Amino acid sequence: MKIIFYCQYVLGMGHFFRSLQIARALSAHDVTLVVGGQKVEVEVPDHVRLIRLPVLYMDEKFTRLISGEAGQSVRTVQKRRREILYRLMETHRPDLFMVELYPFGRTVFQTELDPLLETIGSGAFGPVKRICSLRDVLVEKRDPVEYEKRVLGKLNRLFDLLLIHSDGDFLPLDRTFTRVSDIRIPVHYTGFVTRKPGAGARKRVREQHRIDTRDKLVVASAGGGRTGYRLLSSVAEAFRLPPPDFRMRLALFAGPFMDADSFAALSRLESPGITVRRFTKRLPDWLAAADLSISMAGYNTCMDLLVMQMPALVYPYRRQQEQPIRARKILPILPMRILAEEDLAPRRMRRQIVEMLAHPPQKATANLDLAGALGTERFLKRWLGTENDSQY
Repeated sequence: MKIIFYCQYVLGMGHFFRSLQIARALSAHDVTLVVGGQKVEVEVPDHVRLIRLPVLYMDEKFTRLISGEAGQSVRTVQKRRREILYRLMETHRPDLFMVELYPFGRTVFQTELDPLLETIGSGAFGPVKRICSLRDVLVEKRDPVEYEKRVLGKLNRLFDLLLIHSDGDFLPLDRTFTRVSDIRIPVHYTGFVTRKPGAGARKRVREQHRIDTRDKLVVASAGGGRTGYRLLSSVAEAFRLPPPDFRMRLALFAGPFMDADSFAALSRLESPGITVRRFTKRLPDWLAAADLSISMAGYNTCMDLLVMQMPALVYPYRRQQEQPIRARKILPILPMRILAEEDLAPRRMRRQIVEMLAHPPQKATANLDLAGALGTERFLKRWLGTENDSQY
């Protein structure tokens, strides 16, 4: 199959990494991954062609689009992006055009997506199937009735298939979208999209960074970093307090999109037991080497925790319902605690860290589908074949 996969991330980078993991699983196919957010360095598999659109992203309050292209207005960038997308479709003529999140989100990009999806539907680029790729939990809207009406109108008219990257028995879409029964196109749960650390990652990372086997390693991360400063600074300050009876090390990853002043402030907290870095391409390897993870509760981070079943402290982003819902749902099946606002005081944070390292809570067993990337590949191959045979 020839696949073009469009992914626009605007604040963090979770959407991009989930899409990249799905693209990685499509290893038997010709994949073009088209991304439109701020640049972040990633390892791209050989079968994936990565196309970076001129950059557009949004402010933290999701109130306005920002051009990431020096000297170019948002309108100019939008025009260039539309031209590139049409040219890609004309040149590659794929079997599948996948769109991450839209129309459930990214409404501000409808000016480039709606006309393209309509043109695809007209057959101008050949028999191309249009697919929506959706995560487990949606953010809340100020007018949910109007929102769901708009989503259904576009989903049923502009798309041929909805893929939900969740375990439908554990966290179904109707938890945050009430009109699932009104979706008229096929819907398929792929399972959660997860990633695994490399073989021998724990030993390799600890040896490479001279972390003694007796040391307790804590990894603190905040995804893209735009909303993570308060959590990470609390963790770093907690590590500067008098040490417990055992030795602790902190590896802190601020995120590639954290502003320069905040990153500089974190960097000033470095010490022999604290390292501060912008970003790592291999966070799962670092988590495999760690004894405790401290993070927010984005999709990819929570999936890492589920795969590795490791002790964790999470501080969900509270301006939207997505992360709190996910964190509460996975809490009973992980050795995890959810941090409250008051836990960000350095001394309280210190106590939480020491307690988790010394006596992590017991985890329960759960039979979740964590093979969502491979599940996506298998279903698409089967679905496209049955579509071509008119048997679906």
